[in-house]
Amino acid sequence: MSENKWLRTVDVSRYYRRGPHEVRAVDGVSLGINRGDNVGIVGASGSGKSTLLNLMAGLDTPTSGTIDFDGTSLTLLNRREISSYRAHKVGMVFQSFNLIPHFTAQRNVELALYFNDTPPDKRRELAITMLTRLGMADRLDHRPADLSGGEQQRVAIARALVKKPEILFADEPTGNLDQTNSLQIAELLRELSEEGLTVVLVTHDAEMAQRCVNRIVRMHYGKIVDDSEAGEEAR
Repeated sequence: MSENKWLRTVDVSRYYRRGPHEVRAVDGVSLGINRGDNVGIVGASGSGKSTLLNLMAGLDTPTSGTIDFDGTSLTLLNRREISSYRAHKVGMVFQSFNLIPHFTAQRNVELALYFNDTPPDKRRELAITMLTRLGMADRLDHRPADLSGGEQQRVAIARALVKKPEILFADEPTGNLDQTNSLQIAELLRELSEEGLTVVLVTHDAEMAQRCVNRIVRMHYGKIVDDSEAGEEAR
């Protein structure tokens, strides 16, 4: 049920035109997430999980339905207001690390604070503190090409967290990583959730989701087909 939830979608759909065909990427989804929840949205490629995440993160607009965050309807916000929501409330981590190649790890993280009036000295301090927190204290001056895949994803997570978002959306964050680094990132996401951060993880890897979330929402062809605690059998 999505009633009285901190973040909720109510009968949300997102349709696309592909030539003469209509693609129902998300089809009438109602989902509720409480502050502090640690949720995995799981499904095969094309199930609509990333589209749903983009809608909740304010990166896309639904064709129909409503999305509310902490009492505010995202679907009624103008472009400036939705940009503010993304800048101040939301942290995003993607499968592709999206780091600037000629910037050091520290400068990549500082960039997240560049447009919110944080003074340069404070940007440096916060970036160093967050990278140190994620085990990257000895990689501050390294550029992405000099970092492993797991290290690059830690920099991307630090960039998402340094602005202190209220919710972290992670879209296939281990998709480009080997098993060892995937397990390390999964453990990091679980630790962040245990510290109180709301985490919404999208992944096709059900086994990885079981390691780092407390609740698993399964999607198939744009619809939710199961919503249960991690470890439970599908209803």
